[in-house]
Formats: sequence, structure tokens, C-alpha cells
Amino acid sequence: MENTTVLISGASIAGPALAYWLNRYGHTVTVVEKAPGLRAGGQAVDFKGVTHRTVLDRMGILEEVRRRQTGGTDQVIVDANGRRLTVMPGEFSGGEIEILRGDLAALLYERTAEGCEYVFGDSITSLTETAGGVHVTFEHGAPRTFDLVVGADGIHSNVRRLAFGPESEYVQFLGYHYALVDLDLDLDTGFDSVMYNEPGRLASFGGPKAPAFFVFASEKLDYDRYDVDQQKRILADAYRGAGWLIPQLMAGVPDARGLYLDSISRVRIDRYARGRVVLLGDAAYGNTLGGFGTELAIVGAYVLAGELAAADGDHRVAFQKYDEAFRGYAKVAGQGSAGPFLAPSTRGRIRMRNWMFKRGFLLRAMLRVTDRFATDIELKDYTSLVRSSDGAETRDGEPGACATVRLSDERAVARTATPPQPKTDPVPNGD
Repeated sequence: MENTTVLISGASIAGPALAYWLNRYGHTVTVVEKAPGLRAGGQAVDFKGVTHRTVLDRMGILEEVRRRQTGGTDQVIVDANGRRLTVMPGEFSGGEIEILRGDLAALLYERTAEGCEYVFGDSITSLTETAGGVHVTFEHGAPRTFDLVVGADGIHSNVRRLAFGPESEYVQFLGYHYALVDLDLDLDTGFDSVMYNEPGRLASFGGPKAPAFFVFASEKLDYDRYDVDQQKRILADAYRGAGWLIPQLMAGVPDARGLYLDSISRVRIDRYARGRVVLLGDAAYGNTLGGFGTELAIVGAYVLAGELAAADGDHRVAFQKYDEAFRGYAKVAGQGSAGPFLAPSTRGRIRMRNWMFKRGFLLRAMLRVTDRFATDIELKDYTSLVRSSDGAETRDGEPGACATVRLSDERAVARTATPPQPKTDPVPNGD
């Protein structure tokens, strides 16, 4: 088999899912992650339909995902006085199987840590393609050469920037920002999960999605994505003068245990691969809060790894097949924006959005559309290509032996041998 050493940038969902399959097909995998460890908690993500269930089942994690699921939670939409207006049903926001993003990331890490190298607290600084591989330099670690490199590092992908060009060429800002905040407040709303709107602003509190969740319309903001204090100030400014319980929520923001602020944006790119570098998940087809990010990451990892196995490691053939097989399925990520739906721009549009939840036939129609998107791919069965430790193919569904763990330094040894200490910072949906 060609191209046996693979570097994956990103240890959230897409990266470990791809590592799982590549390891089973006989590749030697290294995963590099800028964060110092796995991130716990975060927004809940969901799966729906036979395609998602099939991939989870072939990974051997379907039942464990079900065991850890949160269960969809109804969210009560209230007015400024806290009175109930309508309900966003859990089936609408939570899909068929809902699980905390951090729990899914931990599950994927558990299934790959023994067979793949994980290097936390480091980042790629340059990619130079040669005749036989990609020479990679890192912020901290020594330079190394890999046969292939995968960018599974989110909508602000570092790999995409290095291999394809500036983010501005591929990421379209959609007029909104959102924040996930880990607030430790005891607010009595009268409901388990509650949501409030003003024109161009949403605030929600409670429930499994996040302790506190905000969406607001704005110009594109220029800020340091790693400066949490600056992000707290931005959030406070965005909600200045708002009603309901927002003053109390904002009062808790300075002492929040964690906060994640980002734009609502989508990725537009005409090809997923360039040479020996390929993109996966949000790096290739992200649409913030679009509802399909994690599902696309899991299915995309299955297809990309499977096409590499089917092509016996020939990346030119495999990357083209991956693009052809997946681009139509990923088109859902290019549809619309969550911002105007979650935080409508006028009171009239807020009322219209709320009215939809009162009309069961409209809600059922929307759920049928999302179900159709979720299954809109001809899913091949690549499991017969799984390899044993001696390189031979195994029977369908039989796990392949773990690849030898390749470690770059003592720090990586420690972080691979035992799971890194989870971080409690909220993290975005999808990958």
C-alpha cells in the first residue's frame, strides 16, 4: 500500500474519526492538536437517519453513543417577562441521537489513542510538498515528513490556509456571531431550558446544548480568538441594554469558567484536495450552527479513509473519488444560515419563526427535509478492506490490529499513554 504515514491536524471529531478508519486500513497516523488536551462539554451534536447510524455502527460505537446520549430537550421560548410563547421541540434541535460534543470526542479518542500518535499543544507552521511526501514544520516539535496531510481543524483551518490560501478566499461571513458560555448561575426561569429573542439577538439558558448560548447580528468582528477576556467584553457590548434575564447573565460572564466566541460563516471551496493535502469536516464544508457539521465530519471521515483503502493508498485516485462521492452530500452545508432563524432581525420575523413551531405540519415538513439531506448519499461498504497487523485484509467488520505508536517526544508519550486532562472551555458545534 502507498502513502502509509498520515498527519491529521485537529483532534476534535473529524480528526479522530478519520484516524480510527485509517488505522484499521493499515496506515500509521499522527494527530496534532493546538489545544493542550481534549475539550470536555460543549454544545450537543446529533445524528439522524440510516446513513449516520450505519457509519456509527460500522465504527462499533453506535450503542455507546446511544448510552451517552442526552436526549433531545424541549426549549421554551419566552417573552421579556418570562412568559411562555411557544416551544422548540427537542426532536427539532436534537435529531434522533443527541450527545455532548465533548463526550463524542472522548469516545473517539478512547478508540484511537492506543493505535495512533496524539500530540497536543502543538501546531503546523509550514507544509512543503516534495516528490515523496510533505515536509512539515511545527510550532514546538521537530520537523517531520509524512506521506499525506489532512486538515480536520475546523472552519478556521490552519492547514487550508497553508496549503490553499488565505481564509478570506474560502470563508464567507454570514452577518452573525455566537457564543457558548459556561456560566455558574442559579437563575429560576421556571423551565429546564429557555430561550429569549430581541431583534437580532438570542439568549438561551439551561439544557444540554450549553449552559448559556448567545447569537447576535453584527458586522464582522476583528478580535483575538485566543483572548477570552476580549471576547467577554465583546459579548457584554453586544447585549448591552437587553431585557429579560440578560443583565443577570451578562453579570456572570466575567467569572465564566469558559467562553467560546466565533462568527457564523460557511466554507466555499471548489476542491477538497491539493496535491498530498486534503480537507475534511468544517475545514472543507463547514456552515456554523447549520445542524450537519458533526454528521458530515463522521461520514466524510468514513468515505475519505475508505477511498484511500480502495485505491490502495493512491492519493490522486482516492482524493478525486472522495470529492466526487461527497460533494453532493455536503451541499447541505452551503444552504442558508442559522443566524436569521435563531436571531431574526425584526419582531415580525421573530413572531413568524415562533408561529412555525405552533404549526405541527410545518415542523414535520422541515424534519422530513432534514432527514432527506441526512441520507442523500450512496454509502459504500469499505469494511472488507480492513487490514490485519501483517497487512492482510480481514473479514468484514473484524477489527484490524493497532498500528505502532510513533512518538515524537516525551511530552507526546505522556499525552498518548493516558487521556489528556479535559478542558472545560465551551466548544463549537461540528468540526
